[in-house]
Amino acid sequence: MDGSTGMIKISGDNKNKRSNSFKRPLGSFFLIAHRNICSYNRFEVILLSYIYKPFSLDSWVSKFLKKLGINTPEDIDERKIARMLSIHLKYSDKRSYSIEDGNFRLININKSLDKDLQREVFYHELCHILRHAGCQLQMPLTWRELQEWDAEHFTRYAAIPFHMLGAVDWKSPNIISEMASIFKVSEEVCEYRVEHIQRNMKLKSH
Repeated sequence: MDGSTGMIKISGDNKNKRSNSFKRPLGSFFLIAHRNICSYNRFEVILLSYIYKPFSLDSWVSKFLKKLGINTPEDIDERKIARMLSIHLKYSDKRSYSIEDGNFRLININKSLDKDLQREVFYHELCHILRHAGCQLQMPLTWRELQEWDAEHFTRYAAIPFHMLGAVDWKSPNIISEMASIFKVSEEVCEYRVEHIQRNMKLKSH
């Protein structure tokens, strides 16, 4: 702890350390207790002396949702998003998939999946409609893998959007389970999001 500022510094080892347990604080990352731990300034999240700048896809997803008026976790609703984008949304016993044929766009979600996974599958298929073109069955494997990589990252960013990070209590030792409850997604996605932010924090210049 820095006696002059009352801050607990994040060491390089703790900042990059991967933990298999989120029942306890992750190194010093969750010990930087401060009333105003998060603030926003030109798409930046400031964590005391450290700053996280979102990657381009992270920013793209956040700006896209804000244009739809999705500003808080309570605003997130798959049916509402699909309706605003003129996408037919179905829940059935069939496998999850998406189709775009001219002006017709459809997302089908397997209704047997858990609710949190249904939401994540929606984001995944939404990414294919918004950002991808072509039939995956007819494209080279490398192109298909690139689209899947993009859809996986889109899902993680859409699940916990950048502009909603202030809804999370970053001091809590139970941040993963609390984040999952707030955003109604799996703890695995929340774990990735927290670790991604933790890995990519940089020292704030003064």
